[in-house]
Amino acid sequence: MNSPRPRPGLALRVLALLLLPAWAGFAAPPPAPVAADRPPNIIYILADDLGIGNVGCYGADRFRTPNIDRLAKGGMRFEHCYASPLCGPSRAMLLTGRYAFRTGMTGNDSGPLVQPDHEIMMPRVLKPAGYVTAQIGKWNQLDLQPGDWGFDEYLRFKGSGDYWNTQDRARTYRLNSQEKRLKDGEYLPDKMHAFLVDFLERHQAQPFYVYYAMSHIHADILPTPDSPPHSPDLFADNITYMDKLVGQLVAELERLKLRENTLLVFAGDNGTVPVETPRSTVGGRVLSGAKGNMRECGSLVPLIVNWPGRTPAGTVATNLVDFTDFFPTLAEVAGAPLPAGVTIDGQSFAARLQGRPGPARDWVFVELGRHWYARNAGWKLNEAGELFNMSDAPFAEPLVAGEISGTAFQARTQLQAVLDRLNPAGGKVDPGDGSGKHANRVNKKAAKKAKSTADNEAQ
Repeated sequence: MNSPRPRPGLALRVLALLLLPAWAGFAAPPPAPVAADRPPNIIYILADDLGIGNVGCYGADRFRTPNIDRLAKGGMRFEHCYASPLCGPSRAMLLTGRYAFRTGMTGNDSGPLVQPDHEIMMPRVLKPAGYVTAQIGKWNQLDLQPGDWGFDEYLRFKGSGDYWNTQDRARTYRLNSQEKRLKDGEYLPDKMHAFLVDFLERHQAQPFYVYYAMSHIHADILPTPDSPPHSPDLFADNITYMDKLVGQLVAELERLKLRENTLLVFAGDNGTVPVETPRSTVGGRVLSGAKGNMRECGSLVPLIVNWPGRTPAGTVATNLVDFTDFFPTLAEVAGAPLPAGVTIDGQSFAARLQGRPGPARDWVFVELGRHWYARNAGWKLNEAGELFNMSDAPFAEPLVAGEISGTAFQARTQLQAVLDRLNPAGGKVDPGDGSGKHANRVNKKAAKKAKSTADNEAQ
């Protein structure tokens, strides 16, 4: 445990207050002049495997995220945002605005089914509105390179949870068309942050869209540059470092006088990994579900939107949001028309994030592999016809057994109508084992084990 630091004298305390950045609650330097008709800058920060039980402002008992909490305090925190339970399908949803049974991205192995000749991602919608675009970080579940999907610049790594070149998959990363070696002692999240800052500096005179897919906090859980020797809690260290990078980004926007016209979105891509769920509690209670499963907190993720002067500060939004909604929302904010002839499943919540009345979802849809459900404010109905009472979510979701009547019957009828209308089984069906997970990897392991057994028996 660190020893308490001595308290500074009065003069030092006054000086510290004067030097604190504006986003911590003190007066900001006047922003650079922005054309009245210029659309806002957009930065979408996507944390990896970060559930609500890992974020302070969501009531996490054991983890502290002061910089993310400040974004919530100065903006809007959403209580009901739903991704897919795994990263690949979540990313396809937010970048295309379409459900998995339409794109084919039903699991982490089905990225090759999603191609630019029949899908449109966010940068192609924003570029005609004058935006310059960048992708930073994780991309491996999606096919091709970010540039093939319309991103002007990108820095992407090969796998998930890439940090140091001691990891085989992190020995190199791709910077636009070039393969780069990650040097000894270089921390990939810091390289990503430096690339982001350079991009902001070079493009501050025009509106920009950045899709910032962080390494944190996906495994491997390794020491961060700030971890003390023999740290007893590397998982917490990684959450702290992720939060630090968010704070550094806000500080850079302040330095460049871009903060006032920048919409920041912070979200997780799926729930917490199962091994960390027992201690990722909220209010002393264990959450129902985790990454990779179809229970509540496999898909319920943190979402914070912060847009100075536009998003009402300190607001908690209770309306339903799913990951397809980001596509039409950001397009509306940017003043960009949606692509013609394409079914967009998302519903814009641009008005609501600015504190104005607007349409609200009656339900959300979640899919992984050959499993799916529709959920409204109080109930959930899955592909097997099972109805769950969500009145105590996110902590419990009991199956409704026996004869159903009254409110439960009405909910089943309404949600079944949603599933019938969507008809996921009539779309692109998961090509793997139905779990949506790394089915190909599992099959390869099984084949390798079978071959090894056969070889041993032949000897």
